[in-house]
Order: sequence, then C-alpha cells, then structure tokens
Amino acid sequence: QVQLVESGGGLVQPGGSLKLSCQVSGTIDSIYIIAWYRQAPGKQRDFVAVIASGGTTTYADSVKGRFTISRDNAKNTGYLQMNSLKPEDTAVYYCNAVVSWVGGTRPDNWWGQGTQVTVSS
Repeated sequence: QVQLVESGGGLVQPGGSLKLSCQVSGTIDSIYIIAWYRQAPGKQRDFVAVIASGGTTTYADSVKGRFTISRDNAKNTGYLQMNSLKPEDTAVYYCNAVVSWVGGTRPDNWWGQGTQVTVSS
C-alpha cells in the first residue's frame, strides 16, 4: 500500500509564501507523477500543477509564474513552492501521485488527506 502525507499549510498574508510538502511512503516501486490540486469551500477540486518523473512540469494558468512544483526522487517527496499568494489561493491543497507498488498489478492513483492554506490579512 501507499500513503501520501501533506504538510506545510497555514495562514499567510497576501503577497506571502508557503512551501507544501508531500511525502510518499509505503511499498513503492516507482512514482510516475506527483500533482497538486486544491479545493475551495463550495467549489470543485481544481488542478494546480504536476511534475513527471523526468521533471516535466505543467501549471494551471492561475498559478503560472507564482507557484513552482518540484520533487526529490531520493526522498519520495514532492513540493509546491507558493509565492505572491492571493486570497483566492485559499483552499485545501491535496497531493496526488500515480505510483506503482509492490504487490500491485498496475500503477494506482493515490491522494493525501489535504492541508489547509489560508491567505488573509
């Protein structure tokens, strides 16, 4: 089995920065992609950013130039550096990973429990 644990959320003022982490653990064979999604109250869960195993990244238009996704393959950890934060970035941020694991027949899609990010003065 695989577990994803996010950390790094909190309260920050507009214009501030936060760095989220996503620790992937378990009987892991390979981590194909790591992605971040977010869900604001009363809204659907939206894509934020994704990074492939080779380092290729894609971002939602709303965060381009402000957020940076990265990963440390040796640590099985993904990161989301968030700069120039705006009140509209307030949401629960979820880590998502496609992982092949020992005992699994194919790669599976896994989610973390989410971490709250609140941008407010």
